[in-house]
Amino acid sequence: MNIGDRVRLLHGREEGIITRFIGPDQVEIAIDNEFVIPVLRREIVLIAAEEGQFFRNDGNPVPETSKTKVESVKAPAVSSLGIYVALAHQSSELLAVTIINNSDYDLLFTYGEERENKYKGVASDKLHPKASKVVGHLHLKDFDKWPDLVLQFIQHRSNTLTLLEPGIRRIKFKASSFYKSKKTAPVINKEAYLFQVDVKAQAIDLNKLQDKLTEQQEAPTEVYTLKAPPHEVDLHIEKLTEIDPALMSNSEMLKLQLRTFQDNLDRALAANMHEIVFIHGTGNGVLRQEIHKILSRNKLIKYFEDARKEKFGYGATMVKLK
Repeated sequence: MNIGDRVRLLHGREEGIITRFIGPDQVEIAIDNEFVIPVLRREIVLIAAEEGQFFRNDGNPVPETSKTKVESVKAPAVSSLGIYVALAHQSSELLAVTIINNSDYDLLFTYGEERENKYKGVASDKLHPKASKVVGHLHLKDFDKWPDLVLQFIQHRSNTLTLLEPGIRRIKFKASSFYKSKKTAPVINKEAYLFQVDVKAQAIDLNKLQDKLTEQQEAPTEVYTLKAPPHEVDLHIEKLTEIDPALMSNSEMLKLQLRTFQDNLDRALAANMHEIVFIHGTGNGVLRQEIHKILSRNKLIKYFEDARKEKFGYGATMVKLK
């Protein structure tokens, strides 16, 4: 089974498309025009592409008189060489995000999504010339919530005498232009919303590149000024980020809190401070436990203990530095 395959539930009449794999035993299925559900692999069966031509949804054969040929107006085909991102229909609602390498070079790429300036890597691979790969899925009903798509790529060919510049392209979607982008995509030969991500590849002048690197090395470096941390550092999550904590997982919050703790501890040591207080709260005790574990392994710590209970209760740790 692969992403994009059409399947049917063994114990039901629902059909859908595989959008991603969840561990070794589960897949995510997009039920046409409705919702996405996780399903055990053993509970689904692949649907042959030819099945829809000869059977109705009720499983009965379609009479010969009903097999009429429908003429449709096809979108203009694209034949020019290049690298494309295509959003091809897998159902009337679901679009497959497809990377297309319609070039004479091998393509090394990474694909990711960006929401509110936060990037998430999704896939990376190598595509041979005239090849394609599905890397994700988007629902048309969620158009206004789509992320920006980010593609980084390098073109390569063995024994070539030309070094091509790597590329990066961010695709933002606007309804006013999105629906005008429908064309017949190269390689996959399907109608899709098509976006070319490369311009004419430019060869790199290695001598100029070396000169540029030398200039960067000779440029004066910015003098770093150490800023000592405050005597009391509040690690409550709402003090560390503007993101609504309800949108963060427990692990994300803990990582941010520990990163902030470590940064302030390092700066306190570098600034030769005698002591510093970390306000971690009581909660379930996980943050306090992790902080104490890190402190117990640091040889530059003289000792640590609960801070003044009359001020902080049991929700803070005072650290004495050597």
